[in-house]
Amino acid sequence: MKHFIEVSDFSKEEIISLIEVGQDIMQNPAKYGDAMKGRLLATLFYEPSTRTRFSFEAAMLRLGGQVIGFSEAQNSSVAKGESVKDTIRTVACYADIAVMRHYLEGAPKLASVYSDIPVVNAGDGGHQHPTQTITDLLTIQMEKGRLTNLNVVLCGDLKNGRTVHSLVKALSKFENNTFYFVSPKELKIPDYIKNHIKDSLFFEMESLEDALPMADVLYMTRIQRERFADPEQYEKLKDSCVLTKHKMILAKSDMIVMHPLPRVNEISEDVDSDPRAVYFPQAKYGMFVRMALILKLVSEKENSAENHEEHRHELYSSCSNPKCVSNHEKLEKVGFGLLDKENHVYACEYCDTYYAV
Repeated sequence: MKHFIEVSDFSKEEIISLIEVGQDIMQNPAKYGDAMKGRLLATLFYEPSTRTRFSFEAAMLRLGGQVIGFSEAQNSSVAKGESVKDTIRTVACYADIAVMRHYLEGAPKLASVYSDIPVVNAGDGGHQHPTQTITDLLTIQMEKGRLTNLNVVLCGDLKNGRTVHSLVKALSKFENNTFYFVSPKELKIPDYIKNHIKDSLFFEMESLEDALPMADVLYMTRIQRERFADPEQYEKLKDSCVLTKHKMILAKSDMIVMHPLPRVNEISEDVDSDPRAVYFPQAKYGMFVRMALILKLVSEKENSAENHEEHRHELYSSCSNPKCVSNHEKLEKVGFGLLDKENHVYACEYCDTYYAV
């Protein structure tokens, strides 16, 4: 049985297959109208969400299935202190597949370890957002006609932007893509992402104007107020990356502008009418690719024997990341996978925090 916790859970070939199924659903929706009849999707959203939750619910309903779940943690037994482990064990008694968004990094991964049904990560803190990534890849394929040989400019909060982290990891699987990371120095792309794509060409910059002329794809993200412990720092940085109609003059005529939404002020509304702005079609593509993902995970669960993989890790008592789920659940040990044998670098199995030992 397979889960979808991060992009690396699927091979390049599986990602391409998902995109192709998503495209087929767009062209032949009637063929899939009863594909999930009699099955239930559980939506476990511990953080607010509009697009991701609605797109998953719409996806399941359009496949003929039904939806149960909660949209705020205080409306569930979590408010009584129930653990992630116990929540997923209970939900697995009722549903065929679960989608989890959580404010703690690694929470969906932890849930998958204890779940008898497929678990999908719909965003865990500032860590990963793999289903948005599949949405983004379908958008790029539909709008650019390829996933290779692209100059991809990613702009905004690259430190906490989980959509950015997942997209970069996914696009690095495809040939000859170059990344331009544009952000203030306080919000730079994390080292673990740069380490993951060390075989791809990338540049770190602070000026959007300098990067725009090279872009085939511009991926804008908001400066995320909810990720800042210090409100003053947010106020200082919130307007550091803003795309305007005037700046669009610098870009190629066939560049596309993407955004995972919600938008705050990082894209001026006067950009919306530019034919290169595809962030609203991008949201619609998300429903189709999530339909494809549901089909894949439920069919694999039903057509294969149980196979809980054993991963070999070095075990430590805790992770130093205060936002890691391992520091909020009762776990005896935390696993750390070997990343760099020569330099003895390990990463937390839940949040990817690095350790050099």
